[in-house]
Amino acid sequence: MSERNIKLRLAYDGTNYVGWQRQRDQPTIQQILEEALARMTGERIVLHGAGRTDAGVHALAMIANFQTSAAIPLAAFERGLNSMLPPDIRILAAAEMPLAFHARFSASGKIYGYRFSTAPIMPPCERLYTAHFPGPCDPAAMRAAMPQLMGEHDFSSFEAAGSRPAEGRRGAVRCIQRLELVEDGERPGNFEIIVAGDGFLRHMVRNIVGTLVEVGQGRRTPEEFGQLLAARNRILAGPTAPAHGLVLQEVFY
Repeated sequence: MSERNIKLRLAYDGTNYVGWQRQRDQPTIQQILEEALARMTGERIVLHGAGRTDAGVHALAMIANFQTSAAIPLAAFERGLNSMLPPDIRILAAAEMPLAFHARFSASGKIYGYRFSTAPIMPPCERLYTAHFPGPCDPAAMRAAMPQLMGEHDFSSFEAAGSRPAEGRRGAVRCIQRLELVEDGERPGNFEIIVAGDGFLRHMVRNIVGTLVEVGQGRRTPEEFGQLLAARNRILAGPTAPAHGLVLQEVFY
């Protein structure tokens, strides 16, 4: 049979993994999926993800693709893989795509959500999916800082240091198309930051969140965000927010 290009839509709880990308002697989402696909197809499978989520980051709708010559129905990829995978990884859908489709390079954008609580006590059942920043928080100040990040900018100040070769195709330039802070009306002190863009640098969302939280805590002013962008210096921005509050919500093509 000729080569097929299969797209998978999947969700996972990243708590027990060191991220998406395969690593030696450590559990990753890519490794678990590739091993299950190899058992199904009898082939060596290379799975391409839409992004490389970090250790502890979760996904509601990661997209991945792989090529195979196996004549396995799409529905069997869904049911068969889910029967082989651990309960914290699930295939939501499988589709056959043109050979030119690539989960990462064909993507036009992503949406992430970051949940955090400023309440004095973190409920134990939420501790794996919500970051905890106890204390006073001014959401109006955080919202006042956000417009400065909208649009196309060099986001070097919010990139993990040393994570990207200087000669990268786009450098550190990315475009944020949506950035908002949503409050949970039923649970005071609980928030979610929604950010959508055409692509994200390593730790970019978590570094933006960590810096916005400092604004909410009164440790820096909203006006400083413009200065941070212009400086292109990671040292000047806030801390990297914990990974477990971050969820990849959607990938666009």
